[in-house]
Amino acid sequence: MTAKPRVGEPVAPMDFLTVNSGKISIGQAKDRWTMLFVYRGRHCPRCKRFLNKLDKMLSDWTAIMDVVVVSADTAEKAQQDKDEFGWTFDLAYGLTEAQMRSLGLYVSDPLSEAETSDRFAEPGAFGIRPDGTLMLVDISNGPAARPDLAELLDGMAFNIENDRPVRGIA
Repeated sequence: MTAKPRVGEPVAPMDFLTVNSGKISIGQAKDRWTMLFVYRGRHCPRCKRFLNKLDKMLSDWTAIMDVVVVSADTAEKAQQDKDEFGWTFDLAYGLTEAQMRSLGLYVSDPLSEAETSDRFAEPGAFGIRPDGTLMLVDISNGPAARPDLAELLDGMAFNIENDRPVRGIA
């Protein structure tokens, strides 16, 4: 079992390539908070519903923090999703198994070639402070458990506005 990430501690620096031919980085100091959403990949219909909801709320999210969305998918699969769903957030791809484990994510093998061909991360959401430390973590071992995006946004806005301390230190 992968060790769970420790809130209040730095997130390991990671770079992700995006379908817009850019790069997104987490885990270092920046001027804004970041919410990192990890999704299972192109093969997951529940991920699409979740990300469609996120896209509808994206302006509310980006008004207070940066949003990073990443999976272990290839560039081609990520581009297919972006094209099919018309998401306005920048979509990152190529999350490695080492990065998955660094984030404390559950890692799954495909059930069949029809699902996908490689290992992938189960869903996770990570609130990262501007100093690169982890404030909030929500991980799942399967596709059915996801945070309510409106509640999560409301809670994150409260935490940011009130400079709330990290909770749940192990």
